[in-house]
Amino acid sequence: MPKVLVATVKPFAPMAVSEIKNVLDLAGYEMELLEKYAGQDDLIQAVKDADAVIIRSDIIDEAVISAMEKTKIIVRAGAGYDNVDLAAASAKNIVVMNTPGQNSNAVAELVVGMMVFLARNQYNGTSGTELRNKTLGLHAYGNVGKYVAQIARGFGMELYAYDPFIDQKLIEDDGIMALDSLEELYSKCQYVSLHIPANEQTKQSINYSLLSLMPKNATLVNAARKEVIHEDDLIKIFAARDDFKYISDIAPDCKEEIINKYPGRFFFTPKKMGAQTAEANINAGIASAKQIVNYLEKGDNTYQVN
Repeated sequence: MPKVLVATVKPFAPMAVSEIKNVLDLAGYEMELLEKYAGQDDLIQAVKDADAVIIRSDIIDEAVISAMEKTKIIVRAGAGYDNVDLAAASAKNIVVMNTPGQNSNAVAELVVGMMVFLARNQYNGTSGTELRNKTLGLHAYGNVGKYVAQIARGFGMELYAYDPFIDQKLIEDDGIMALDSLEELYSKCQYVSLHIPANEQTKQSINYSLLSLMPKNATLVNAARKEVIHEDDLIKIFAARDDFKYISDIAPDCKEEIINKYPGRFFFTPKKMGAQTAEANINAGIASAKQIVNYLEKGDNTYQVN
């Protein structure tokens, strides 16, 4: 029977593991669980006889892929897949998939929750501001962006979006103003929420020239990847504008300087927490298992990313 390795240094919730096993049992597959492993050597040993692998933020580099003797598919339980060496996987004819949409609501709720938290001065007893009637720009309008828009609309925010890969009519059908350029988005919006992947085009693309366009009392919200931020320029905008604030679901490398120089103007989660809900955990795990079965049984490669 096919063997599916669930390799997660940051484990799934027990219920998610149980649901993954149920899906695989029904298909007649064997599941092996590798949790909280000590290092890459443990992962390299475990993948050798796996027909399929489910991961979370685990690093699947060339060394790990080279050790795969039978593997036909790797599924990243989540949206981002920059932790997988796609070129190495393709060279071995291994399909790589993600599970888009499964943790989108969890990330979106975190985005808006962080916005409220900082707008109310981290609940420190002082007078804050409200989100109602503030402008929110969505930098990319994928699954997470759509959920952020739904929640923010309930707060009475004015919504804009820029995404060159999505038909503007589809954005405007959701009641959101579609803009023609990043410059227009940043210049219009007091809040900008990032939902872009980290790739060669986007890394360090959020720079001083963009951030300096933002109106007074600007807040940048990053639930994407820290690599998309030009950190030298981030420090520069903090220094240039005492009204600028930054919220991120992962601390930047320059966090100590921000902490020491700009108290009250930032919030960083202690680790990447966007998908850290029971519901997202279970949804992504089940989707991963189903995608493996559908691919091995039917050749369904709907969510292939390489």
